[in-house]
This record gives sequence, structure tokens and C-alpha cells, in this order.
Amino acid sequence: MLVWVEFYRLDAFAVCSFACQNPPSRRKQAEARKVLASTTPAEQLPTFLCGLITACRRSRPQANEQIDNKVVFCTGGAGTICSAQVRALVHLGANACIVGRNVEKTESMAKDIATARKGSKVLGIGSVDVRSFESLKKAVDRCVEELGAIDFVIAGAAGNFLASINQLSVNAFKAVMDIDVLGSFNTLKATIPHLVESAVKHRSDGTTPSPTGTGGRIIFVSATIHYTGMPMQTHVSVAKAGVDALSNSVAIEFGPVGVTSNVISPGPIGETEGMKRLATEDAKKSNEAAIPLGRYGSVKEIADATIYIFSDSGNYVNASTVVVDGGAWRLQAAGISGSGFSYPDFLLSGMEVTGVSGQKQKAKI
Repeated sequence: MLVWVEFYRLDAFAVCSFACQNPPSRRKQAEARKVLASTTPAEQLPTFLCGLITACRRSRPQANEQIDNKVVFCTGGAGTICSAQVRALVHLGANACIVGRNVEKTESMAKDIATARKGSKVLGIGSVDVRSFESLKKAVDRCVEELGAIDFVIAGAAGNFLASINQLSVNAFKAVMDIDVLGSFNTLKATIPHLVESAVKHRSDGTTPSPTGTGGRIIFVSATIHYTGMPMQTHVSVAKAGVDALSNSVAIEFGPVGVTSNVISPGPIGETEGMKRLATEDAKKSNEAAIPLGRYGSVKEIADATIYIFSDSGNYVNASTVVVDGGAWRLQAAGISGSGFSYPDFLLSGMEVTGVSGQKQKAKI
């Protein structure tokens, strides 16, 4: 924790204010030292400073104190965005369990995430299909058995590809709905007993932070394309609308016992698997120019939003959607920027997209 202690003279007493990370100028530091020397005996300084810094820490716990020794369970945890979310939490003191279908990829990512903090425990459980409640329940049981609890959940498993409604098969549509909507529901059902237990244990009254930190919180990873609708993305739009609705219902039904449920909706995030599949590298500049902040987002910025919701700062945040997209959705057009499709020409021409079976490969005309 980085703390600068400033002292001012006020009625012959040393009065302090705290500023994290950014200390005052050298001139102000020198002035503060003079005031300190004139108001506090030198032999009392160590005890005085220790007491002040301790008081500061107690008055506003830092994120690492709130998340320390908590357990996060994450579906889709081997993906670019979800792994960054989990990594940030592990860095702050949490232990984690990530699940996925690919055994090698999931176990490898778990080992990589564990390097974020010495002594951390990160389980990587492969061969888990979120469409199967039994598969998820087994993973949840193992997580609790080995790590002791589940305090936070990130429902991040998802599927995506480009396809117009004319080309989209019933099976392809169902596949995305099953992964996103059914998978999110199964994740909730398998973990909610543990979230309720954690929420009761770590509940805050909104005035005094819980001395044991936070817990009992779930985040659903969604998107923004269903806010306006988008061609070639009907299946994803419908699925993510369902995920958002699920989160809201969870917040209402389980809020009374202290569980919070929220959505994080990433916009265009650079260097992710999804962005690489859906947009070409050549179109990056034009894509970024269409975003109010003029750039793609980073996975760190999604991780920051995650920490906010799971920390003491997010105590009263419930049934909310945190959009992390630089304002991009406000300017979403009908075209799929950077993908090589020009609206409405590609629809009227009857062109088809290859790779629409749901496999993770770049869709092409």
C-alpha cells in the first residue's frame, strides 16, 4: 500500500491527510516536515506514523485486503478476457478454479495464472461442458473440496461466429444459446449455494466494511451488440440479451440474502481471440477511429471493472451492467467493421460466410 502522510499545523496539533500513490511536491513535503518537527517530538514519530497509517488502512480497506484468501470460480477461464480477470484477482490474493472444455489449454492457463502471486492456488479443470449441469456441478464440488469455498463467480463461457439469418442453421443458433444462456444458468445453479453462504459471511451494512472482506458476488460476461442489433450476429445478440435478463433476475431473487449479480459488457478489446476471428488486422485503424475514445480496449480494463464489482467499492452495485467499450456501442453501425462486409451489400448479394459451424476459426466470405 502506497501512502503519503501530509501534516498541517492546526491549533498546535499535527493534522494529517492521506493521498495514495501520488505524493505532494517537494516544496510541500519540506513544509510538512517543518510543521511536523514543530508539533510532534521526534521520539514519538515512529508510533505516531504507525498509528496514522493503520487508521488509514482500517478506514478504507484496499482491494487486496477484501479479496485476500477468497475463491473465484470461472467458466471460460482459459480465454483471453476471463483469464485476465482471474489473474488480477489472484494477484490481489484470491485463489481460483478455472474450467473449460480443452484439458491441455485449461490446465496450462491455470499454471500461468498461478504465477501472478507466489503461493497462490489455481485449479485448471478441463473436459467441463457448461451445457451439462452434471459436468459443472462436479467441477464446483472439486473446487470447494480443494479450495474450501466459492466467494466469486465469473460466468464467461461463450461462442461466436459470423452468419446471416439466412445462412444460420437451427443447430448453429442452438449451439450459441446453449453455451451462453444455458451455460450461464447451469453455472449459477451449481454455484449459488456457495455464493449465498459467502454473502452471509461477508455481508456489509454499507457503512462499515466487512472485516472479512467481500463475497457472494457473480459477474456474467456479456456484450453490447444486442443494444442496437447487428447483422451477422443475431445468434449472439439473442444469447447475450438472455444472459443480461438472467443476471437481473438473480439480483432480485438473491439480493435479500446479500448476493449481488452484475454484467460486464466488453466492447472491442484488442488482442483477444474473438477480435482476431471477427475483424482483420488491416481494419484496426478504421475500427478504432469509430470508437469515441479512439482505440480498442485492453483486457486490463475488463479486469479493473471486475475488481471494482468484487471489492468493497461495489457493495451497493447490483442488477447493473458495466459497459467497458470506450463508448463504442453508442455509434454502432449496421456493418461489421473490419470484417470485409459492407452493409447492406453483402446481404443483398447472397454472399455466404465460411466457418459458421461454431468452430473457433475466422469467418470469411
